[in-house]
Amino acid sequence: MKTGLYIHWPFCLKKCPYCDFNSHVRDRVDQDVWRETLLTELETLAAKYGPRQIDTVFFGGGTPSLMPVGTAGALLERADQLFGFADDVEITLEANPTSVEAEALAGFRSAGVNRVSMGVQSLNQEALAFLGRQHGVDEALTAVAIAAGLFSRFSFDLIYTLPGQTVDAWQAELTRALAFVKDHGGDHLSLYQLTIEQGTAFHTAERTGKLTMPEDDLAAQLFEATQAIMREAGYPAYEISNHAAPGGECRHNLVYWRGEDYLGIGPGAHGRVTVDAVRHALRAERAPEKYIRQVQAHGHGLVEDTPLDNDDLTTERIMMGLRLVEGVPSDLLNGTQRRAERTADLVEEGYLVEDADRMRTTEAGRLRLNALLGYLLA
Repeated sequence: MKTGLYIHWPFCLKKCPYCDFNSHVRDRVDQDVWRETLLTELETLAAKYGPRQIDTVFFGGGTPSLMPVGTAGALLERADQLFGFADDVEITLEANPTSVEAEALAGFRSAGVNRVSMGVQSLNQEALAFLGRQHGVDEALTAVAIAAGLFSRFSFDLIYTLPGQTVDAWQAELTRALAFVKDHGGDHLSLYQLTIEQGTAFHTAERTGKLTMPEDDLAAQLFEATQAIMREAGYPAYEISNHAAPGGECRHNLVYWRGEDYLGIGPGAHGRVTVDAVRHALRAERAPEKYIRQVQAHGHGLVEDTPLDNDDLTTERIMMGLRLVEGVPSDLLNGTQRRAERTADLVEEGYLVEDADRMRTTEAGRLRLNALLGYLLA
Protein backbone atom coordinates (compact mmCIF):
# COMPACT_ATOMS: atom_id res chain seq x y z
CA MET A 1 0.00 0.00 0.00
CA LYS A 2 1.41 3.40 -1.01
CA THR A 3 1.57 5.86 1.88
CA GLY A 4 2.75 9.40 2.58
CA LEU A 5 5.17 10.20 5.38
CA TYR A 6 5.06 13.52 7.24
CA ILE A 7 8.01 14.55 9.45
CA HIS A 8 7.41 17.46 11.83
CA TRP A 9 10.29 19.67 13.01
CA PRO A 10 8.74 21.86 15.70
CA PHE A 11 11.31 24.65 16.09
CA CYS A 12 11.52 28.17 14.67
CA LEU A 13 13.86 31.06 15.29
CA LYS A 14 10.84 33.30 15.89
CA LYS A 15 7.08 32.80 16.14
CA CYS A 16 5.28 34.66 13.33
CA PRO A 17 2.25 36.69 14.50
CA TYR A 18 -0.17 34.90 12.16
CA CYS A 19 1.02 31.33 12.83
CA ASP A 20 -1.04 28.81 14.79
CA PHE A 21 1.03 25.77 13.76
CA ASN A 22 2.74 23.59 16.34
CA SER A 23 5.95 25.62 16.35
CA HIS A 24 8.19 26.60 19.25
CA VAL A 25 11.17 28.85 19.98
CA ARG A 26 13.93 27.36 22.12
CA ASP A 27 17.27 28.79 23.21
CA ARG A 28 18.86 25.38 22.78
CA VAL A 29 17.89 22.21 20.91
CA ASP A 30 19.70 18.95 21.68
CA GLN A 31 20.13 17.78 18.11
CA ASP A 32 21.41 14.31 19.02
CA VAL A 33 18.37 13.63 21.19
CA TRP A 34 15.97 14.83 18.51
CA ARG A 35 17.60 12.75 15.81
CA GLU A 36 17.44 9.60 17.95
CA THR A 37 13.84 10.32 19.04
CA LEU A 38 12.54 10.77 15.50
CA LEU A 39 14.36 7.66 14.29
CA THR A 40 12.92 5.64 17.18
CA GLU A 41 9.37 6.71 16.42
CA LEU A 42 9.86 5.99 12.73
CA GLU A 43 10.98 2.44 13.54
CA THR A 44 8.08 1.87 15.93
CA LEU A 45 5.46 3.05 13.44
CA ALA A 46 6.99 0.91 10.71
CA ALA A 47 6.69 -2.16 12.93
CA LYS A 48 3.14 -1.23 13.99
CA TYR A 49 1.63 -0.15 10.65
CA GLY A 50 3.81 -1.75 7.98
CA PRO A 51 4.42 -3.12 5.48
CA ARG A 52 3.67 -0.26 3.09
CA GLN A 53 5.59 1.71 0.46
CA ILE A 54 6.37 5.41 0.87
CA ASP A 55 5.23 7.43 -2.13
CA THR A 56 5.74 10.95 -0.72
CA VAL A 57 7.67 12.50 2.17
CA PHE A 58 7.09 15.99 3.55
CA PHE A 59 9.29 17.79 6.09
CA GLY A 60 7.05 20.41 7.72
CA GLY A 61 7.06 22.51 10.84
CA GLY A 62 8.05 24.75 12.43
CA THR A 63 11.03 25.42 10.21
CA PRO A 64 12.41 22.09 9.00
CA SER A 65 15.23 23.77 7.09
CA LEU A 66 16.69 24.43 10.58
CA MET A 67 16.97 20.67 11.04
CA PRO A 68 20.54 19.40 10.68
CA VAL A 69 21.07 18.00 7.18
CA GLY A 70 22.46 14.84 8.76
CA THR A 71 19.19 14.27 10.63
CA ALA A 72 17.14 14.65 7.47
CA GLY A 73 19.45 12.27 5.65
CA ALA A 74 19.31 9.69 8.43
CA LEU A 75 15.52 9.81 8.52
CA LEU A 76 15.23 9.37 4.76
CA GLU A 77 17.74 6.54 4.69
CA ARG A 78 15.99 4.70 7.54
CA ALA A 79 12.51 5.27 6.07
CA ASP A 80 13.67 3.77 2.78
CA GLN A 81 15.12 0.75 4.61
CA LEU A 82 11.98 0.23 6.71
CA PHE A 83 9.28 0.84 4.10
CA GLY A 84 10.88 1.18 0.69
CA PHE A 85 10.50 4.32 -1.41
CA ALA A 86 8.57 4.39 -4.67
CA ASP A 87 10.84 4.90 -7.68
CA ASP A 88 9.36 8.35 -8.23
CA VAL A 89 9.09 9.31 -4.54
CA GLU A 90 8.42 13.00 -3.96
CA ILE A 91 10.40 14.39 -1.00
CA THR A 92 9.52 17.97 -0.06
CA LEU A 93 11.21 20.27 2.45
CA GLU A 94 9.66 23.49 3.72
CA ALA A 95 12.31 26.21 4.03
CA ASN A 96 12.61 29.83 4.99
CA PRO A 97 14.43 32.02 2.48
CA THR A 98 17.06 33.51 4.78
CA SER A 99 20.63 33.43 3.53
CA VAL A 100 21.71 31.02 6.30
CA GLU A 101 19.05 28.48 5.44
CA ALA A 102 19.60 28.88 1.69
CA GLU A 103 23.20 27.78 2.21
CA ALA A 104 21.93 24.45 3.59
CA LEU A 105 19.80 23.62 0.55
CA ALA A 106 22.60 21.86 -1.31
CA GLY A 107 23.05 19.59 1.71
CA PHE A 108 19.36 18.73 1.78
CA ARG A 109 19.50 17.96 -1.93
CA SER A 110 22.38 15.55 -1.33
CA ALA A 111 20.39 13.98 1.53
CA GLY A 112 17.60 13.07 -0.88
CA VAL A 113 15.17 16.01 -0.87
CA ASN A 114 13.92 16.59 -4.44
CA ARG A 115 11.34 19.34 -3.96
CA VAL A 116 11.43 22.50 -1.84
CA SER A 117 8.70 24.89 -0.71
CA MET A 118 9.92 28.34 0.32
CA GLY A 119 8.07 30.55 2.80
CA VAL A 120 8.54 33.84 0.95
CA GLN A 121 5.11 35.22 2.04
CA SER A 122 5.43 38.62 0.33
CA LEU A 123 7.37 40.58 -2.28
CA ASN A 124 6.67 43.80 -0.39
CA GLN A 125 9.16 44.88 2.27
CA GLU A 126 6.58 46.56 4.52
CA ALA A 127 4.35 43.50 4.34
CA LEU A 128 7.25 41.24 5.32
CA ALA A 129 7.86 43.37 8.40
CA PHE A 130 4.14 43.28 9.26
CA LEU A 131 4.14 39.48 8.93
CA GLY A 132 7.14 39.18 11.23
CA ARG A 133 9.39 37.64 8.61
CA GLN A 134 13.16 37.70 9.06
CA HIS A 135 14.14 38.04 5.41
CA GLY A 136 13.97 40.82 2.86
CA VAL A 137 12.53 40.68 -0.66
CA ASP A 138 15.89 40.46 -2.44
CA GLU A 139 17.15 37.85 0.01
CA ALA A 140 14.01 35.77 -0.59
CA LEU A 141 14.28 35.89 -4.37
CA THR A 142 17.95 34.97 -4.18
CA ALA A 143 17.10 31.96 -2.01
CA VAL A 144 14.38 30.82 -4.40
CA ALA A 145 16.80 31.18 -7.33
CA ILE A 146 19.28 28.98 -5.44
CA ALA A 147 16.53 26.42 -4.86
CA ALA A 148 15.57 26.50 -8.53
CA GLY A 149 19.16 25.67 -9.45
CA LEU A 150 19.31 22.72 -7.07
CA PHE A 151 15.88 21.10 -7.29
CA SER A 152 13.89 19.97 -10.29
CA ARG A 153 10.72 21.20 -8.56
CA PHE A 154 10.17 24.17 -6.26
CA SER A 155 7.32 26.25 -4.93
CA PHE A 156 6.93 29.31 -2.76
CA ASP A 157 4.17 30.80 -0.63
CA LEU A 158 2.64 34.25 -0.66
CA ILE A 159 0.09 35.68 1.78
CA TYR A 160 -2.46 38.25 0.61
CA THR A 161 -5.61 40.01 1.85
CA LEU A 162 -3.45 42.06 4.19
CA PRO A 163 -4.67 45.21 5.97
CA GLY A 164 -4.49 48.12 3.53
CA GLN A 165 -3.77 45.93 0.51
CA THR A 166 -5.47 46.97 -2.72
CA VAL A 167 -6.42 44.79 -5.68
CA ASP A 168 -4.02 46.70 -7.93
CA ALA A 169 -1.10 46.26 -5.53
CA TRP A 170 -1.75 42.54 -5.15
CA GLN A 171 -2.11 42.03 -8.89
CA ALA A 172 1.25 43.72 -9.44
CA GLU A 173 2.91 41.60 -6.74
CA LEU A 174 1.43 38.37 -8.06
CA THR A 175 2.43 39.24 -11.64
CA ARG A 176 6.00 39.78 -10.46
CA ALA A 177 5.98 36.46 -8.62
CA LEU A 178 4.65 34.62 -11.67
CA ALA A 179 7.31 36.13 -13.92
CA PHE A 180 9.98 34.96 -11.48
CA VAL A 181 8.54 31.45 -11.29
CA LYS A 182 8.35 31.14 -15.06
CA ASP A 183 11.87 32.50 -15.55
CA HIS A 184 13.20 29.85 -13.15
CA GLY A 185 11.15 26.90 -14.38
CA GLY A 186 8.84 26.66 -11.37
CA ASP A 187 5.63 24.65 -11.45
CA HIS A 188 3.78 25.67 -8.27
CA LEU A 189 2.65 28.63 -6.13
CA SER A 190 0.74 28.57 -2.84
CA LEU A 191 -1.34 31.72 -2.32
CA TYR A 192 -3.01 32.05 1.07
CA GLN A 193 -5.48 34.66 2.20
CA LEU A 194 -4.49 35.91 5.65
CA THR A 195 -6.82 34.51 8.29
CA ILE A 196 -6.80 35.42 11.95
CA GLU A 197 -6.36 32.28 14.03
CA GLN A 198 -7.17 32.05 17.72
CA GLY A 199 -4.14 32.12 19.99
CA THR A 200 -1.94 34.10 17.62
CA ALA A 201 -0.52 37.58 18.14
CA PHE A 202 -2.71 38.85 15.29
CA HIS A 203 -5.79 37.48 17.05
CA THR A 204 -4.93 39.51 20.14
CA ALA A 205 -4.27 42.59 18.02
CA GLU A 206 -7.61 42.26 16.25
CA ARG A 207 -9.53 41.80 19.52
CA THR A 208 -7.93 44.91 21.00
CA GLY A 209 -8.62 47.02 17.89
CA LYS A 210 -4.97 47.28 16.82
CA LEU A 211 -5.54 45.28 13.63
CA THR A 212 -8.37 45.67 11.14
CA MET A 213 -8.75 43.13 8.38
CA PRO A 214 -10.12 43.93 4.89
CA GLU A 215 -13.88 43.77 4.43
CA ASP A 216 -15.37 40.60 2.95
CA ASP A 217 -16.14 42.27 -0.38
CA LEU A 218 -12.51 43.27 -0.86
CA ALA A 219 -11.33 39.83 0.19
CA ALA A 220 -13.62 38.35 -2.47
CA GLN A 221 -12.24 40.70 -5.12
CA LEU A 222 -8.69 39.74 -4.21
CA PHE A 223 -9.54 36.03 -4.39
CA GLU A 224 -11.26 36.38 -7.76
CA ALA A 225 -8.37 38.42 -9.18
CA THR A 226 -5.95 35.73 -8.00
CA GLN A 227 -7.89 32.94 -9.71
CA ALA A 228 -8.11 34.88 -12.98
CA ILE A 229 -4.40 35.77 -13.08
CA MET A 230 -3.23 32.26 -12.23
CA ARG A 231 -5.62 30.58 -14.64
CA GLU A 232 -4.56 32.83 -17.51
CA ALA A 233 -0.88 32.22 -16.70
CA GLY A 234 -1.30 28.43 -16.92
CA TYR A 235 -1.17 27.79 -13.15
CA PRO A 236 -4.83 27.15 -12.32
CA ALA A 237 -5.98 26.30 -8.81
CA TYR A 238 -6.13 22.61 -8.01
CA GLU A 239 -6.99 23.40 -4.37
CA ILE A 240 -8.31 26.56 -2.74
CA SER A 241 -4.88 28.07 -2.10
CA ASN A 242 -2.61 26.00 -4.34
CA HIS A 243 -1.89 26.56 -8.01
CA ALA A 244 0.22 24.51 -10.38
CA ALA A 245 1.16 23.99 -13.98
CA PRO A 246 -0.17 20.64 -15.25
CA GLY A 247 1.70 17.89 -13.39
CA GLY A 248 3.17 20.32 -10.85
CA GLU A 249 0.72 19.59 -8.04
CA CYS A 250 2.18 18.73 -4.64
CA ARG A 251 1.56 15.00 -4.51
CA HIS A 252 1.99 14.82 -0.75
CA ASN A 253 -0.73 17.37 -0.06
CA LEU A 254 -3.01 15.53 -2.47
CA VAL A 255 -2.62 12.52 -0.17
CA TYR A 256 -4.40 14.50 2.57
CA TRP A 257 -7.09 16.00 0.37
CA ARG A 258 -7.90 12.74 -1.41
CA GLY A 259 -8.17 10.77 1.82
CA GLU A 260 -5.21 8.49 1.20
CA ASP A 261 -2.98 6.93 3.86
CA TYR A 262 -0.13 8.77 5.56
CA LEU A 263 1.99 8.38 8.67
CA GLY A 264 3.30 11.27 10.76
CA ILE A 265 6.27 11.46 13.11
CA GLY A 266 7.27 14.33 15.37
CA PRO A 267 5.40 16.47 17.93
CA GLY A 268 1.75 17.00 17.06
CA ALA A 269 2.01 14.99 13.84
CA HIS A 270 -1.19 13.42 12.55
CA GLY A 271 -1.69 10.30 10.49
CA ARG A 272 -4.40 8.32 8.72
CA VAL A 273 -3.69 4.64 8.14
CA THR A 274 -5.79 1.71 7.01
CA VAL A 275 -5.28 -1.51 8.95
CA ASP A 276 -7.39 -4.60 8.14
CA ALA A 277 -9.80 -2.43 6.13
CA VAL A 278 -10.29 -0.02 9.08
CA ARG A 279 -9.02 3.54 8.81
CA HIS A 280 -7.36 4.93 11.94
CA ALA A 281 -6.79 8.55 12.99
CA LEU A 282 -3.39 9.01 14.64
CA ARG A 283 -2.11 12.00 16.63
CA ALA A 284 1.12 12.57 18.53
CA GLU A 285 1.79 14.61 21.66
CA ARG A 286 2.20 18.29 20.72
CA ALA A 287 4.59 19.64 23.36
CA PRO A 288 8.20 18.91 22.28
CA GLU A 289 9.52 17.93 25.71
CA LYS A 290 6.51 15.74 26.51
CA TYR A 291 6.81 14.17 23.07
CA ILE A 292 10.42 13.16 23.74
CA ARG A 293 9.46 11.59 27.08
CA GLN A 294 6.59 9.74 25.40
CA VAL A 295 8.87 8.28 22.72
CA GLN A 296 11.52 7.35 25.27
CA ALA A 297 8.91 5.53 27.35
CA HIS A 298 6.84 3.88 24.59
CA GLY A 299 8.81 4.09 21.36
CA HIS A 300 6.28 6.49 19.82
CA GLY A 301 4.63 9.81 20.57
CA LEU A 302 1.06 8.74 19.83
CA VAL A 303 -1.66 9.95 22.17
CA GLU A 304 -4.49 8.96 19.83
CA ASP A 305 -5.15 5.93 17.63
CA THR A 306 -8.88 6.02 16.87
CA PRO A 307 -10.72 3.75 14.41
CA LEU A 308 -13.01 5.87 12.20
CA ASP A 309 -16.57 4.75 11.44
CA ASN A 310 -18.38 5.37 8.15
CA ASP A 311 -19.84 8.70 9.31
CA ASP A 312 -16.40 9.94 10.37
CA LEU A 313 -14.90 8.85 7.05
CA THR A 314 -17.63 10.49 4.99
CA THR A 315 -17.36 13.76 6.90
CA GLU A 316 -13.60 13.82 6.55
CA ARG A 317 -13.65 13.01 2.83
CA ILE A 318 -16.18 15.78 2.18
CA MET A 319 -14.28 18.35 4.27
CA MET A 320 -10.96 17.58 2.59
CA GLY A 321 -12.14 16.67 -0.89
CA LEU A 322 -14.21 19.79 -1.54
CA ARG A 323 -11.03 21.84 -1.13
CA LEU A 324 -9.93 20.33 -4.44
CA VAL A 325 -11.08 21.59 -7.82
CA GLU A 326 -11.61 17.94 -8.79
CA GLY A 327 -14.15 17.57 -5.97
CA VAL A 328 -15.51 14.32 -4.53
CA PRO A 329 -17.62 11.40 -5.78
CA SER A 330 -21.25 12.48 -6.00
CA ASP A 331 -22.46 9.63 -3.80
CA LEU A 332 -20.66 11.19 -0.82
CA LEU A 333 -23.01 14.17 -0.98
CA ASN A 334 -26.11 12.11 -1.70
CA GLY A 335 -25.68 9.47 0.99
CA THR A 336 -28.57 10.72 3.08
CA GLN A 337 -31.77 12.48 2.08
CA ARG A 338 -30.93 15.53 4.19
CA ARG A 339 -27.49 15.91 2.62
CA ALA A 340 -28.84 15.29 -0.89
CA GLU A 341 -31.41 18.07 -0.38
CA ARG A 342 -28.76 20.47 0.88
CA THR A 343 -26.48 19.54 -2.00
CA ALA A 344 -29.30 20.34 -4.43
CA ASP A 345 -29.76 23.73 -2.72
CA LEU A 346 -26.06 24.54 -3.18
CA VAL A 347 -26.14 23.46 -6.83
CA GLU A 348 -29.12 25.74 -7.44
CA GLU A 349 -27.32 28.64 -5.76
CA GLY A 350 -24.23 28.14 -7.91
CA TYR A 351 -21.84 26.93 -5.22
CA LEU A 352 -21.63 23.28 -6.33
CA VAL A 353 -21.68 21.68 -9.76
CA GLU A 354 -21.84 18.04 -10.84
CA ASP A 355 -19.58 16.73 -13.59
CA ALA A 356 -20.14 13.09 -14.56
CA ASP A 357 -20.11 11.28 -11.21
CA ARG A 358 -18.23 13.94 -9.24
CA MET A 359 -19.42 16.95 -7.29
CA ARG A 360 -17.14 19.96 -7.01
CA THR A 361 -17.25 23.51 -5.72
CA THR A 362 -17.45 26.40 -8.11
CA GLU A 363 -15.13 29.36 -7.64
CA ALA A 364 -17.92 31.06 -5.67
CA GLY A 365 -18.25 27.92 -3.54
CA ARG A 366 -14.54 27.74 -2.77
CA LEU A 367 -14.62 31.35 -1.67
CA ARG A 368 -17.30 30.41 0.89
CA LEU A 369 -16.11 26.90 1.65
CA ASN A 370 -16.33 27.06 5.45
CA ALA A 371 -19.95 28.19 5.33
CA LEU A 372 -20.73 25.64 2.62
CA LEU A 373 -19.25 22.79 4.67
CA GLY A 374 -21.10 23.95 7.77
CA TYR A 375 -24.37 23.75 5.85
CA LEU A 376 -23.64 20.35 4.28
CA LEU A 377 -22.40 18.67 7.45
CA ALA A 378 -24.80 20.14 9.99
